[in-house]
Amino acid sequence: MNRRAFVTALGLAPFASRPLLASPIAPGPRGRAEHCIFIWLGGGMGQIDTFDPKALGDNQSAKKKPGSLYPSIATSVPGVRVCEHLPRTARLMEHVTAVRSVNHKVIDEHAFATNLVHTGRMVSGNAIYPSIGSIVAHRRGAANPAVPAYLLIGYPNVSRGPGFLGIKDGYIYLVDTETGPAGFTRPEVVAAEQEARRRSLLGAVAGRGGAGPQEYAEAQQEAFRLAGPEFMRHFDLAQEPAAVRQSYGGEFGQRCLLARRLVQGGVRFVEVSHNLNFINGAGWDVHNDGIRNQHGLIRELDHAFAGLIEDLQRHRLLEKTLVVIATEFGRPPGFDARGGRGHQGSAFTMVMAGGGLQHGGAYGATDDLSKTVVANPVSVPDFHATMLAALQVDVSQDLMDGGRPVPVTDGGRPVAALFS
Repeated sequence: MNRRAFVTALGLAPFASRPLLASPIAPGPRGRAEHCIFIWLGGGMGQIDTFDPKALGDNQSAKKKPGSLYPSIATSVPGVRVCEHLPRTARLMEHVTAVRSVNHKVIDEHAFATNLVHTGRMVSGNAIYPSIGSIVAHRRGAANPAVPAYLLIGYPNVSRGPGFLGIKDGYIYLVDTETGPAGFTRPEVVAAEQEARRRSLLGAVAGRGGAGPQEYAEAQQEAFRLAGPEFMRHFDLAQEPAAVRQSYGGEFGQRCLLARRLVQGGVRFVEVSHNLNFINGAGWDVHNDGIRNQHGLIRELDHAFAGLIEDLQRHRLLEKTLVVIATEFGRPPGFDARGGRGHQGSAFTMVMAGGGLQHGGAYGATDDLSKTVVANPVSVPDFHATMLAALQVDVSQDLMDGGRPVPVTDGGRPVAALFS
């Protein structure tokens, strides 16, 4: 029996492609970004209607014509065009790279594709893999000890979590930009003496009952440490000038503004979800009639994304902050019976901006219908490797799942063209 068969028989197939004691991946390019703002467009952003426009189609006629729903416009990068509903972003594309050649093989499962884009791996029965945010938190930590390393503005789930890295590399989350995360200020009904007694009881539990209670106690101690004005002041958006707040647009834009305040305060990785309160009734999952108001969703993204880039520039943070737009898959060029679009993983777009990378507006290419990658394919592990290299994380150094080494990415290679 050879080594691969032996390891597979033991149920360690995810680790079978790599030596158990050494990592063969040579160190790749290394960027200079210190923070990441990861904008998540849950549902599946249609690349053909946003960052990879093609010839106009028709979703209204009896005989529907595949293609883009909206005309395209020129950008600040010659030869690179985007959808007409991204006018502010178009003027900033010299700071942006639309990676148009991302691809994977997941088609109809939002949950599996969401997990893949967050962790870089398919779901496995042998391991719960950490998300990209947790990997960055694990390797880089917070830039300021008064704040956490990883914060999620959106709903929690396992795909965003620390997996085998453990709760210490997990996230703090919030869903309301007006109040900040729950549980970090003492309720008025709890007296200071009561809080002190609770902390004392928690200290008595620490170290007893194995790893689970110990991890819980450590998490609670971290929450106590962060509680207070030094951390919570970052959530006070009222401190921002009215013109700045307006430049970001509505609620989603305010989440992006909060993300800028958090990285400015030292948070290493912030995920901002765009799927809390859909303005078009369907979000980015534009089947059937859900596509009718997709343009409103794109315009909201344009305001928030452009506002964030401009604001990071004003604060001299753009070169140090990698901004990513990610989604679980794209959309095909054809239309369903009621004019919407299905799912497509074979070719879609994710976006990077700032972060000290060498941007050229676009990287990779698809065919005339944005259906097939024809140049410079980028796998999800490659995209992760690029993000991690930009954030000064050495992808050649394995993570550890207990005593087992696990590659940081599933064979991903950074896109060399984005590094100087």
